[in-house]
Amino acid sequence: MDYEAVIGLEVHAQLLTKSKIFCSCPTTFGAPPNTQTCPVCLGMPGVLPVLNRQAVEFALKMALALNCRVAPVSVFARKNYFYPDLPKGYQISQYELPLAEHGYLDIQVNGKVRRLGIKRLHLEEDAGKLIHSDTRPLSFVDFNRTGVPLIEIVSEPDMREPEEAVAYLKALRNILLYLEICDGNMEEGSLRCDANISLRPKGAATLGTKTELKNINSFRFVKQALEYEIRRQRALLADGREIVQETRLWDPAQGQTFSMRGKEEAHDYRYFPDPDLAPVQIDQEWLEKLRRTLPELPAARAARFQEVYGLPSHDADVLTGDKDLADYFEACLKDFPHPKTVSNWIMSELLRELKKTDAGLTACRVTPPALARLLTLVEQGAISGKIAKSVFETMFATGQDPDTIIRSQGLAQISDPDTLLSLAREIVAAHPKEAADFRAGKTKVMGFFVGQLMKRTQGQANPKLANDIIRRLLSGE
Repeated sequence: MDYEAVIGLEVHAQLLTKSKIFCSCPTTFGAPPNTQTCPVCLGMPGVLPVLNRQAVEFALKMALALNCRVAPVSVFARKNYFYPDLPKGYQISQYELPLAEHGYLDIQVNGKVRRLGIKRLHLEEDAGKLIHSDTRPLSFVDFNRTGVPLIEIVSEPDMREPEEAVAYLKALRNILLYLEICDGNMEEGSLRCDANISLRPKGAATLGTKTELKNINSFRFVKQALEYEIRRQRALLADGREIVQETRLWDPAQGQTFSMRGKEEAHDYRYFPDPDLAPVQIDQEWLEKLRRTLPELPAARAARFQEVYGLPSHDADVLTGDKDLADYFEACLKDFPHPKTVSNWIMSELLRELKKTDAGLTACRVTPPALARLLTLVEQGAISGKIAKSVFETMFATGQDPDTIIRSQGLAQISDPDTLLSLAREIVAAHPKEAADFRAGKTKVMGFFVGQLMKRTQGQANPKLANDIIRRLLSGE
């Protein structure tokens, strides 16, 4: 039987607030264990939580960006379960009345646009972190993360391929970065993803038994975990066995998923409204004010790059796939208004150098004005394109401006006709057979002579002038 996968993602994004969602403790990453806690986030008797308004605003911005319907009234609930990293014995989340529902996100996979549904978006607090000893049978608890504000974004089960899940997750992360409400760091846990997957006969309407995959902290692992689980479930069904509804952990070292626990249902958590928190009321005026503050989002920016700058869709998608990169591109255009040239240099030279160092654009020493100046020098004929690439590598490594590098290394392009003519005569005289071949109609030999001239000048000869001089000399003009 031919099966198809049904995939939905639950994404948790840590909000970039300075303090936690219900208290004033800081949210700084990497602080010593248990130094960013207080009686409220530790769940001491008699304390009362107070909702962080900025956390609500950040969540509303994401809801608007995902075309969600924002509820005028939403309610916080207590999600009850026992785990050592949960000091209160429950997690404050939202259940029956979430902040927003029924949105969508368009993604592009293999040149086709797919619209994926967003089931719900709600606020909740994070739990603590367990740290397991490598040498002793002990675990330690760090409560610094307890109470850090999260938004949970739950998709509809609309994805059919692992590639769609990766594209969806990347698109979500990009929007979060454009909104500047989450740093999107999956390794540090500020963006986390759980995947729900089941198989069903192709064309069937009913869903199969699903498993939930946890411990996925990179785009590559999302794809690998889903591909493995599809293979595992397909093999079980082919053998006539049933799929067990459970939560499974992804082990990237072994490239497999392993059973963690039986999958809980909503009633297992005994949700009920939190009596210490008033319902969240969102009036239309507040919502519209936030809507006006939304930046140009990735899809809209990519469309503008194609329409205004005439870029191919691939260029536009690559550049707008990173907000800093898109900003860098437009900053370059202020001093060098040639979009395709700038795009080519960014996508080839700049991204290649960034990949070598594994550093982000914020650490790049080549400023947009410096790159614009380098491209201007190429356009003016002061240096060749080949030399410009070498100059760029030095700029990237040292932060020096292109004029200084060209001057100090003597890289200025040779555009003096007399100098190039003298060198060209020597080269033609030294290769009489090739010169005779040219005059006999073998015009491809022109490339040999131009190459020799470029070699003699260490690539500094003006290419156009070099070609003209060689052609005239060989033609006897």
